[in-house]
Parts: sequence; structure tokens; C-alpha cells
Amino acid sequence: MTQPKTISLAIDGPIATITLERPERRNSVNAQLTRELSAAVQACEANPQVAVTILTGSGSSFCAGMDLAAFADGETEAILHGKGRFAGFVGVRRTKPVIAAVNGPAMAGGFELVLACDMAVAADTAIFGLPEAKRGLIAGAGGVFRLANRLPIALVNEIILIGAPIDAARACALGLINRVVPAADVMATARDMAGKVAASAPMSVALGLDLARSAASGDESALWSLNDDYLNRTTGSKDAQEGARAFLEKRPPAWRGE
Repeated sequence: MTQPKTISLAIDGPIATITLERPERRNSVNAQLTRELSAAVQACEANPQVAVTILTGSGSSFCAGMDLAAFADGETEAILHGKGRFAGFVGVRRTKPVIAAVNGPAMAGGFELVLACDMAVAADTAIFGLPEAKRGLIAGAGGVFRLANRLPIALVNEIILIGAPIDAARACALGLINRVVPAADVMATARDMAGKVAASAPMSVALGLDLARSAASGDESALWSLNDDYLNRTTGSKDAQEGARAFLEKRPPAWRGE
């Protein structure tokens, strides 16, 4: 039986829109979504008509991160370590910008998807957070070091160690997103930004984007190496399995430190 698509891709002139299509699971990432998102991003990169892409979610959530049921079912390798890393997206080397249109909560890996984008528009009701430590995991899709490249370390530690979400207004004040608008205006605002990007010279956009990323990221290859080591240690731990089970069973986890 054919599985329903977890991604939709629409192209309107120079603007592509990729929508996460698992609203019943708050657009959480499983292996199928990872494969389909990777293919959609590559299709946009290869299409000479496309100048800029908008990434958004269907329903009331942007993305809840990794699907912990899929994690418990053994899809970890495909979700985290395939082409493009988490969701087939956060580690992709792109030449064209992606704008996140954050229509609702962007938690855990969902926040990391936003941090991997080049600009972001968020609904005033959106929230952002990295609660992985509460699940026995680490924000290993680039979230920790991308936050550390943008924020003072005390704020980074608050976000990754306590795991409490921040609202869109604070995320914007911290420089993590570009615009906060009413929920009904998210896509229109993202399309307006995308249209302005598309009006610029393609080579200038690609080279400027690459230079800005290089300046902001430092030695990203070394950071990914350390990130992967810590990610593998947590995803393979007994605490990670306990964290996923506790979340699915709606109970407090019993940590063992191993």
C-alpha cells in the first residue's frame, strides 16, 4: 500500500514552497519525511527557475522535531545520519536561500530546521525550544552550535539545559528570526521576502549567502564531528530509550545516567 506523501512542493515562478504534511503528528520527522524533504530540497537546487524556497508546516505546527515513535521503532539512522543529516535538510550545502515560514510551534528538531534556514518569519503564536535533554537526547541537528554562534553562552545554556520554550517575540529580539506577524500573515510575509530575494542577481545571492554562512559558522566541519560524536552517544544510550518511552507513555522518565 502506498504511503501518503509527507511533503508537498509547489513552484510559483521563482519561488518554491515546501510544506511538511504530517499535521496529525505535528509534522514530526520520520524516515519517510526525511527522504522526501531531501528530494524536494535537491529538486529546488537543481531547478534553474527556482531562486528561493519557503519551508513551512501544515496544520497548527511547524515541526515538533524527530518523531519519537519512529525513533523507538529504529528509524534513527535514516532520520539523523542520511544525506543532509537530520530531516535530509540541516546539513545540506545549498546555493539558494530558504526562508522558514513558522506557522506554529517549532520544537526540538523543528527549531533546528529554522536555525538551518537563512531567514525566518514566525506567527506571533509560535514558540521555539530545544527540550532534548528532557528526553535523554541532545540537540544534535546543529542546534547547539548554531545557537552558540548567534547568542551569548548563558542564553544558549538556558535554552539547551532547561529546555523551556521561548516565544516568537523573544526569538525575534534575540535575532533568531526576522519577522513576527499575525498567524494569518505568515505566508504572505514570507512570499514578500522571497520575492525581494528573487529580484536580486542569482550569482550575487549565492556568493553573498556562502560568504555570510562562512563568516557566521566558523569551522563547521569540526563542529559537526564533535556534534555527531555526542549525538551518537545519546541516541545509543539507555536514557534516550527511556526518554522516548516516557514521553509516549506520558510519565516522568527514570534516568539512569547511561
